Amino acid sequence: MRPALLGSVAVVLALALLSPSAAADQKYPVSYGVAGLAKAAEAQLTRPGSAPPGANNFSCKPSAAHPDPVVLVHGASANMTANWQTISPLLKNNGYCVFALTYGVPAGTPFPINQIGGRNPMEQSAVELSAFVDRVLAATGARKVDIVGHSEGSLMPNYYVKFLGGGAKVSDYVGLTPLWSGSNVANLANFYSLARMFGLGPVVDQLVDAVFPAARQFLRGSDFLAKMAEGGVAHPSVKYTTIMTKYDEAVVPYSSGYLKTPNATDVVLQNLCPQDYAGHGMVAFDPNATQVILNALDPANAKPVRCHFVPVSP
Repeated sequence: MRPALLGSVAVVLALALLSPSAAADQKYPVSYGVAGLAKAAEAQLTRPGSAPPGANNFSCKPSAAHPDPVVLVHGASANMTANWQTISPLLKNNGYCVFALTYGVPAGTPFPINQIGGRNPMEQSAVELSAFVDRVLAATGARKVDIVGHSEGSLMPNYYVKFLGGGAKVSDYVGLTPLWSGSNVANLANFYSLARMFGLGPVVDQLVDAVFPAARQFLRGSDFLAKMAEGGVAHPSVKYTTIMTKYDEAVVPYSSGYLKTPNATDVVLQNLCPQDYAGHGMVAFDPNATQVILNALDPANAKPVRCHFVPVSP
């Protein structure tokens, strides 16, 4: 073969390897459990602010099998880099267009504090999410997205769904460690209720809002949760799946995650897999939970959850 022809072949092969279709076929390693947590820590230390594996390819075009792009919404004090090192590559490997954002960082926050997301009031974060979803829809040409959220990311998007027009743009909504009724972790909800009863609410609000305004919105009985409950928590056009763990140390009680509505499926991991001891954070790296997610997004091809032992962990 002549040198010129060899060069042309090399160029064609190189372009093929760099094409979006080739990138779409790439398979990413998926780590679970403690290995997944270690991978998240490594990514945060070495690539802070980066998208998780397989996410944010805005040239991705959804397939007929999976027409809805998946938007991953991290938890409080987390970010897209650390939260989705397991679920993002898993979804990408299963043929989804995957997107993730870091939200809720006050403007002007310097590095590395800007890696702590989910701090702004959830109403503000919902506006960020709305803009991101619109960007995803415009890039992919899709009509709707699916949402997979963890902790605050299981709650905040529902404000977008109910009050910012997201109900027309979201198909499936999967919440990991959700807290629809709020949390009373460390009796903080009781303390906050007493503070308000004795007229100290504004003082507590000012102190909390200086550091983490969203924090008091998570508490059972908060004004934010009362607004979310107006007319029913669930939006009637959206299909919800909630994934809870009995060992949740942040959502207290864990049963705050139940929706109990006709368009919701409520899953307690230990009812499926008694040897799953995942805590609040570990659910995002839990192989039992990830199969529930895949089944929720694609029920026509659902597979039984093959239970894995998950040790006690954060």
